[in-house]
Amino acid sequence: MTGVVGAILEAWDELRIHRVRVLLALIGVACAVTAITGITAAVTMFGQAMQEENERMSGRDTTLEAWSMGGQEMSPAEVDALVDAVAERHEISYHSVRATADLRVRGAESGTYVEWSAVDVDNATITRQTMEEGRWFSDADAERLAPVLVVNQAFLDAYADGAPASTHPTVVIEGETPVAATVIGEVPVQWNDEGPRALMLFDQAMRWFPDRVMADGYRFWVPPELAAQFAEVLPRDLAAAGVPFDVQKPMDEPFVIDRVLQYLVLGVGGFALLLGGLGLLNIALVTVRYRIREIGIRRSFGATSGRVFFGVLMESVVATTVAGVVGVVVAVAVIKNIPIDRIFGRPLEDLPGFPFDAALVGMACAVGIGALAGLIPAIYAVRVKVIDAIRY
Repeated sequence: MTGVVGAILEAWDELRIHRVRVLLALIGVACAVTAITGITAAVTMFGQAMQEENERMSGRDTTLEAWSMGGQEMSPAEVDALVDAVAERHEISYHSVRATADLRVRGAESGTYVEWSAVDVDNATITRQTMEEGRWFSDADAERLAPVLVVNQAFLDAYADGAPASTHPTVVIEGETPVAATVIGEVPVQWNDEGPRALMLFDQAMRWFPDRVMADGYRFWVPPELAAQFAEVLPRDLAAAGVPFDVQKPMDEPFVIDRVLQYLVLGVGGFALLLGGLGLLNIALVTVRYRIREIGIRRSFGATSGRVFFGVLMESVVATTVAGVVGVVVAVAVIKNIPIDRIFGRPLEDLPGFPFDAALVGMACAVGIGALAGLIPAIYAVRVKVIDAIRY
């Protein structure tokens, strides 16, 4: 252990002496490590952003989709009660109905279409629903005497004169008995030029508009380790309850981004790292030739071939390790200050920390290129003969 520490300290002293020669090569190594580490971390964040966006559309990664197979003569409310009973029996914490409604808002212009959805409170958790303003539904809203709505900006512009959701504007939903509904929240737009969209609690929709609501299916968010089991059990239990549903299993593989771009950029970073290593190799060879006399004297005083080899090798390894640490620190600083909201359009709910494996990859690349750059000079130094070295 003492020999290793001594070799490292000796290598550091040699680097201090020849710091001007190795500085430019180490800058290239540090930049390459910054690129490799930063890209690895950025891809992790980008993958999380893409996964969350996918979950906003289709539910969490272990969400089971249940679609009605028809054949029952029960009302949507009766079907919902049976599904709730099955979910409660299996202790499924989060499930939500997926229903559509055919409703018309007073004051609508000819040809104006509103996309109506009826959901449960749990839908916000299953689909990572975020709010632009106001709030999402709560369990207490189901007991209110008048329905409440969560809408998008296009709906507010069309039916509330653009009033913000925080002012709780009211709209009148047409029907045999017109109903005044209060807006309590605003959801983000899903795409550019999105039309009016409104969401209502399923229980309230069935209370006020039972003939205009059609339940399409249900979503069950189950634990990952039980997803396959529930995919087999739920259809059987739902059919036994009199509501046959086709339950779709979650994807075997989670949603991942196309890694072609990642590999391309990592290849560029690896090429830059290789160039930095070649520059360091060239400088190390020149330095060893200038130190032939020193190496010969050390050999004459009993320095073994292994000690000379390890000492010369460690000079490059220590140099690239320092450059790697600098590169990782710079990458961490850059990644931590990325404006996520601007790049991804919205903040990440489960923002991943800086991946430790990205730092390990960067340091491994730095140490590896240092070992490769120091290998040839170390072999050259070992082959120096004492008598030839003293002649210099």
